[in-house]
Amino acid sequence: MKLFYAPQSPFARKVRAAAIELGLDSRLELEYAEVVPGRPNAAFESRNPLRKIPALLTDQGETIFDSTVICEYLDALAGGGILIPRDPSRRWRVLTNHALAQGMCDSVILIRYETWLRPAESRWPAWLDEQWSKINSGLAWFNGNLEELREPIDLAHLALGSLLGYVDFRWPDRGWRTQYPDVGAWFAELELRPSFARTKPESSRTM
Repeated sequence: MKLFYAPQSPFARKVRAAAIELGLDSRLELEYAEVVPGRPNAAFESRNPLRKIPALLTDQGETIFDSTVICEYLDALAGGGILIPRDPSRRWRVLTNHALAQGMCDSVILIRYETWLRPAESRWPAWLDEQWSKINSGLAWFNGNLEELREPIDLAHLALGSLLGYVDFRWPDRGWRTQYPDVGAWFAELELRPSFARTKPESSRTM
């Protein structure tokens, strides 16, 4: 299998972490794909018409996107019910928690694009504040619902950890741990797992 990715993307990190947690990382070949607004990448567009990373080329020659669908595919490949529980009583909680963490990842990428690609004089401060507010609201929710972060590790944990790692990477002085200490303590333990220790974002001009 080949994963088209960027090493700093929280969405790609979620997939890479999932592969490690599922014992499939040795089967995953990584290929960098630059995807930046305003910089067409015709070659990658053939993999994902939306021009978003990551995308997975399966051993059967099919392309799968987006990150959530790829993680579902990998979970099924590993036997199923591992990162996304089968039991309905837990499944919908995990998927809802994942939707929250995934939305926070969406917000942080929008912040990155607004502050990196848009000229300073054209930026919309109120809109940026709104994106940070969504992230803070999500962190406050997880901080107040720590039972949702208990093991076994699931897809929501991977998405939230990828979000936090990206915030640390791009805005190391953000100080979110002071506001959300319980999530901070959880993330400190998560970073020790091979799935996160081996997938830390790398310096790049993109994402």
